[in-house]
Amino acid sequence: MRKIGEIGEIGISELPVNDRIGLHDRHQPHDLHQPHDRHHPHDRKHPHEEGVRKRGIALVAHDRCKPEMLAWARTHRDTLAAHRLYATGTTGGILADELDLSITRFRSGPLGGDQQIGSRIAEGDVDVLVFFWDPLSPQPHEPDVRALLRLAVLANIPLANNRATADFVITSPLLTAADGPDRPGSAAFSPFATPPQRSAA
Repeated sequence: MRKIGEIGEIGISELPVNDRIGLHDRHQPHDLHQPHDRHHPHDRKHPHEEGVRKRGIALVAHDRCKPEMLAWARTHRDTLAAHRLYATGTTGGILADELDLSITRFRSGPLGGDQQIGSRIAEGDVDVLVFFWDPLSPQPHEPDVRALLRLAVLANIPLANNRATADFVITSPLLTAADGPDRPGSAAFSPFATPPQRSAA
């Protein structure tokens, strides 16, 4: 049996998922510089083609949660494939390799990937965030994690931090409904709006 040290001969895709965690960042240098999309952006179908409302779904998982993210994504693979997918580097690489999904990949979370996902949320490109974070392990980029969660709440998008919640979100009829939740900038949503003043009697 060949060992993990012989990665140059057997390739990352032949390793078990747990062994590949952390290897994608070392063997995928493009993740450190720019988003990687397996298909050209102009090849994407229009959101309303075939009667399906396409959403931007971001997938993020800490190392110990990556196997669970893969299992969840495998269960809902066909649904995910009908939408625009974004992910941080290692998570995106595993999902793309294992499930043959078209995913726009950013840097690894500790290297700025969480901030890149947050930027897409702020720009209105991401409609749903599925973020399996590890509550039992300290993260070196904890401020980035908190900032990403804060942006998702401010943007009023569905935020799933565990598999049960993610199941509810991905199977909800609202996922493909014509009208999504109000977002910042719309007339119906303003988290910083001053409450109306009552006129003096």
